[in-house]
Amino acid sequence: MVDIITSLQNLHKTVKPEILSRLNEFRNNKTDEKIEKEFFFCLLTPQCKARVCWENVERLYGNGLLSHGSEKEISMGFNGVRFRNNKARYIVEARKRYFGEDSLMRNIINGEKDPFLMREYIVKNVRGMGYKEASHFLRNTGKGFDLAILDRHILRGLFLAGVISEIPGSLSGKKYKEIEKAMAEFAFSVVSIPMPHLDFVFWHFFNGEVFK
Repeated sequence: MVDIITSLQNLHKTVKPEILSRLNEFRNNKTDEKIEKEFFFCLLTPQCKARVCWENVERLYGNGLLSHGSEKEISMGFNGVRFRNNKARYIVEARKRYFGEDSLMRNIINGEKDPFLMREYIVKNVRGMGYKEASHFLRNTGKGFDLAILDRHILRGLFLAGVISEIPGSLSGKKYKEIEKAMAEFAFSVVSIPMPHLDFVFWHFFNGEVFK
């Protein structure tokens, strides 16, 4: 455990400027286009590589499919996205309800100050978004820096650091919040890395880069 803590701390010192730059970028994700792209990105991420998801969003948003395409057109346009039909359906459903001239999602994230309440709303009302995806979306739009994004990389890192005793096969809302709380305590009391930074440090630890 001591070895990985030292490794995380040293890595944090190295990549901290990149992390700060990325967090600042997220704080400025205020336009409808940026909010929509981050939303669609997070809808694609379950069981799919983050970079593949972002490449699909950039391409399909650029050609108008994510904004105006049908479920079939979006599904057929995906490249390397798992569960493409379901995710295309989620995008169209969310697009109808939350985006458009009067962007309800923009109003939600700009109006509510508590990211934990925003996350609960998204989890309960957006098909295809669980706690991980909702946390990821809120972090990437500058609203949820203290939320944990418990993907497989973070869970593996928490396991190696002794924060959790096993990597869960699935996460209920209750279990997600328990691990999130443990991660926050680890960040503050053990490794002394700010919670918004620790996600990036774990990601870099396993993937060698600061991404999304």
